[in-house]
Amino acid sequence: MDVRFNYGKDDISLKLPDESIVYASCFEPAESDAREMMMLSILNPIGCQPFNEIVKQRRKGKIVIVISDITRPVPYHSFLPDLLEYLLNQGIKKDEIVLLIATGMHRVSTLQEKIYMLGKNIVDNYQIIDHNSENTGELATLSQRSWSGNEIKLNRHYVEAGFRILTGLVETHFMAGFSGGRKSVLPGLASLDTIQRFHGYSFLNDPNASIAILENNPCHLESVSVAHACPADFSINIILDKEKKVNRFFSGEPFNSYDEAVNYVRGKTCKTVDELADAVVTSCGGYPLDATFYQCVKGFVNCLPALKTNGTIIAFGGCSEGIGSSEYEQLMKKYAFRPDDFLSDIKNGLFFIKDQWQYQMHIRVLKKTGVNNLHFYTSNISQNNLTLLSVNAHAIPENLLAKSIQRQIDSLVASGKTIAVFPEGPYCSSI
Repeated sequence: MDVRFNYGKDDISLKLPDESIVYASCFEPAESDAREMMMLSILNPIGCQPFNEIVKQRRKGKIVIVISDITRPVPYHSFLPDLLEYLLNQGIKKDEIVLLIATGMHRVSTLQEKIYMLGKNIVDNYQIIDHNSENTGELATLSQRSWSGNEIKLNRHYVEAGFRILTGLVETHFMAGFSGGRKSVLPGLASLDTIQRFHGYSFLNDPNASIAILENNPCHLESVSVAHACPADFSINIILDKEKKVNRFFSGEPFNSYDEAVNYVRGKTCKTVDELADAVVTSCGGYPLDATFYQCVKGFVNCLPALKTNGTIIAFGGCSEGIGSSEYEQLMKKYAFRPDDFLSDIKNGLFFIKDQWQYQMHIRVLKKTGVNNLHFYTSNISQNNLTLLSVNAHAIPENLLAKSIQRQIDSLVASGKTIAVFPEGPYCSSI
């Protein structure tokens, strides 16, 4: 059978045996366009009064709308203009509205990315702020402590807002169970030291810090506690289908609406593993998720439940922005092929640096497959650099990429290996 996989801003078509185990989402077509679904959702919310009634009760201060950064493919341009217009029709002025990008510890957004996400009209007419986890002048300390006893510091624009609206994409997540909702606050709007526990060794060493698990997941419990400490007034949870188009909104009271969104996503994207495969072929999600190798790691981790021990992973990602942050790149090269040394050092508290958690999750894969069986293909990182990222490196020119991957698949098939397939990468999970 021919299968199309997400890769960068395009697709890759590969031939797989008909008997391959395919893990793909099963969304029905959207009920209407994004604008209509969003309006219906906010006026018929879950667990609270309609949006227009709640907005009337706002406190003194600005209306802050928290949005995702470029690493999440939310098509804000398809519905955010209508939300903003609705607010204006309620008598709210443009200068009373702030769009706050929940970057977590990601870099700030470029102007081009803001236009891509939001549309030029919004970029030209509204105040847009990128959260900066290391800018102490932009942070406020709360009196409450988190679930783990950690100090809570959040973006002051969010804390001081007269009305807080959370938006975010709800999908499976390789350490927090599911993304979106409370994760828009922690790590989205938190300080570096508040995030440190959330992404620290002990949390990620917990087996419950995994795909599609919320119960007893320390990442989820920590994140929920922080979101409760400075709660949003309203949430708009966004579900995307395999084409990255809006499939459904779940809006309303932040925690109830999020729970319903998670239940919906669980039924559409979480596939139970009935039989382990000898090998997995997986996308890393396509653009924007696969823009860096850092983000591509989610594609490796996501497929682990479907793979036999010592099995083979064939993964590929666009990596149009290269490896990731400078801190992450330096860390990966320093500990290349030395995962045990890395785990020992962070367990003993010898350091904590930005993005270290991604290598800790990457090591889960190495423990199951070994480096030689973790194949990664891309056209945008050199072979010399890719080899230092603890993968079996395949830096292939784009025009030869599909043929190279196909040759390896054909070799596996010829040797009688069973294969599991993840065309959407981490957007569909095996459990």
